[in-house]
Amino acid sequence: MPVTSHANVRVIDTADVADSADVGQGSSIWHLAQVREDAVLGDNCVVGRGAYIGTGVRMGDNCKVQNYALVYEPAVLEDGVFVGPAAVLTNDTYPRAINSDGTQKSADDWEAVGVTLRRGAAVGARAVCVAPVTIGRWATVAAGAVVTKDVPDHALVAGVPARRIGWVGTSGHPLSERDGYWVCSETDETYVEIDGELKEVTEQ
Repeated sequence: MPVTSHANVRVIDTADVADSADVGQGSSIWHLAQVREDAVLGDNCVVGRGAYIGTGVRMGDNCKVQNYALVYEPAVLEDGVFVGPAAVLTNDTYPRAINSDGTQKSADDWEAVGVTLRRGAAVGARAVCVAPVTIGRWATVAAGAVVTKDVPDHALVAGVPARRIGWVGTSGHPLSERDGYWVCSETDETYVEIDGELKEVTEQ
């Protein structure tokens, strides 16, 4: 579906957007960005300068892919996902340019695997998510981290390889431990940790 089929889509003339890409209304594709064939972007998405959205990538509403980030197929980004500048979502578990016999690899010689970013997740600048991994809802990957295993909802991970160093709320701010609960100073959301997972407490 051509991008012109939706209202208020802004595609800068230096961007390269495939005719078969479906870009939701209110979305913006900035200078030198590339959106490949059959990619689907939801409403009000932003693809920054020089960013790459691979063939068939799926993005929900209100996502932001910042400058020079690389989102390789078959990545899935749910609503409200943030991918920071120069971050990379990989898609090849065993990367090689050639086969064992020295012949050049073709698309038939490997199977793409994707990174999944759940609702509200954020990946910091220059972080790398090594597929196949899932970043949980509202989780945050710190700048420069290398994620090699799944990240739980609300986890804050950092380092190489990335490890959980705390918890974050929907605001992105770190949670503070208080009387056995985890509390957001910005929103007063309250959570309890059970078996390494965070569960929101709706009543106390």
